[in-house]
Amino acid sequence: MSRIKEIVSTKDVVYDLEPYDLKKHGVLVDDRIPDGYTEIDRYWVDEPYAFVLVLYDTAKKVPVYTVVEPALTPFEKTLLIRLYEDLSDVLTLDDVEFAESNAGQFDEGIAEEILEGNGGNGGGEVATGDTGEDDEQFEERVDARFVDAGDGENGAGFDIDLVKGQILQRKALELLGYYSIELSPRSTHKILHFLNRNYVGYGKLDAILKDPHIEDISCDGVGIPIFLYHTVYKNIETNLTFSEDYLNSFVIQLVQRGGKHISIGSPMVNATLPDGSRLQATLGKEITTRGSSFTIRRFKEDPFTPVDMLNFGTCSSEMLAYFWLAIENNKSMILAGGTASGKTSALNAISMFIPPIAKVVSIEDTRELTLHHENWIAGVTRESTIAHEGVSEINMFELLKAALRQRPEYILVGEVRGEEALTLFQAMSTGHTTYSTMHAADIETLLNRLQGEPINVPHAMLQALNIVSIQMQTYIGTERVRRTKTLLEITGLDQRTGGVRINDLYTWDPAKDTFVYSGNSYVLDQIREERGWTKGQLRDALAERKDILEYLVEKKITNYKEISQIVQRYALDPDAVLSEVRGLDFG
Repeated sequence: MSRIKEIVSTKDVVYDLEPYDLKKHGVLVDDRIPDGYTEIDRYWVDEPYAFVLVLYDTAKKVPVYTVVEPALTPFEKTLLIRLYEDLSDVLTLDDVEFAESNAGQFDEGIAEEILEGNGGNGGGEVATGDTGEDDEQFEERVDARFVDAGDGENGAGFDIDLVKGQILQRKALELLGYYSIELSPRSTHKILHFLNRNYVGYGKLDAILKDPHIEDISCDGVGIPIFLYHTVYKNIETNLTFSEDYLNSFVIQLVQRGGKHISIGSPMVNATLPDGSRLQATLGKEITTRGSSFTIRRFKEDPFTPVDMLNFGTCSSEMLAYFWLAIENNKSMILAGGTASGKTSALNAISMFIPPIAKVVSIEDTRELTLHHENWIAGVTRESTIAHEGVSEINMFELLKAALRQRPEYILVGEVRGEEALTLFQAMSTGHTTYSTMHAADIETLLNRLQGEPINVPHAMLQALNIVSIQMQTYIGTERVRRTKTLLEITGLDQRTGGVRINDLYTWDPAKDTFVYSGNSYVLDQIREERGWTKGQLRDALAERKDILEYLVEKKITNYKEISQIVQRYALDPDAVLSEVRGLDFG
């Protein structure tokens, strides 16, 4: 420790980093195609440090997702491990919580696996020079950024990982200067990449998490390749595997990043990562016999929008215009479907039709919904943990009860499974507009789940629900797609049979990949009567919304903030928006 204190107290360590230049320093990664493979695709995910090669395995006859990163020489590996050891002490002494939050990943016994597969060449000299900024000045600048982070708009663009990376790079360069080791700028950049990847990033998974094409990441156990769901190549195997020690440490680190605790005593955890991605993890072999496992469902920075639903063929513009008008007029809805059928994505998309000044409360197990509404309370459940005595569980039922006391106009529940569903229907019956998702492949299954254990919604309450949208994942040829299988309306209870009366409004025709309209809508008739409209006025209201949606598609406006702003402008000044849209002069 005395040696490390000497490093920290040294004020005259000279260091600098020559900016990376491709022409001057050369390519950092080896892009040669291994024998037995042919190239399908390649693209950068963290230029110039990591790119993806999608290769075709000619023996197995399947595509393989390959992460390519810089190769390290044996000397660079040894130096990197030495830096890990010394940085843990330096950063701890500097009151930066890198060591505590990342300790599991950098145990000495798994250091080699962190760097496995890296060969390559290095050597040369390190450029040095004074930054003109001493430690106190640097710390003041970082402190100022932390102050800004909590100060309204100044904190909106704050990136804690960026600050961590800056501190990490500074301390690493100080240590390199202290070691008096000569390194080429190329070697220095490679070493800094791995330090940042493993301390600030997500280790061997970091490049994958930076790939915008990845929706799901699955690790099924020790020594088993990571599998991905890629937006272009669908389910695909990777070239990454984990040893038992590394995987256990990595799972612990992932869960900690989600603010949770996992142990052999509590070996299964659901959490939300800092970027909003959903994590499900298990530790050890007691409940997953092939070893620790995890699944990460990526959170999209730009959430699914109505324009995306049209572009992907999930539903038609007429159906979305119907959703829009129904939501404006406080009709309640459940979106049902199987796993990965797009229920939550569709819920997020149609929630953009909620009026701009309406009070909205959302309730979820893990954060997935993203609304562009100022008057929005976003609720997330909390689990009790053994590690934190006195921290009580707050489940969806408790959050929903609390939400009803906040006088919301719209309640969004991520997914209902138990007693909260009954409370949701009680809210519908008392005039609250509610939207939620459920696992059910058809309307019969949905109604059976609602009326059976453990939900037990009374039969009479079912008529408080206005609309049910059944989502599905299917294939058109070899392409996997998501479609709205059926759009239904609950029209009441049959007095003779006691059953629920259902109107099939739209049905997907798989042969033509089109949506067939039944010709009659109970909900639209309700809206027309409530608003005092003629049939012509109702048709005009639907046509206006349909025109706006098709205009957004035509102009390739896909950003959710832009779409929300246009929808909100239409709610406040419809004539201005329509004149711009229909005149093809939208500003």
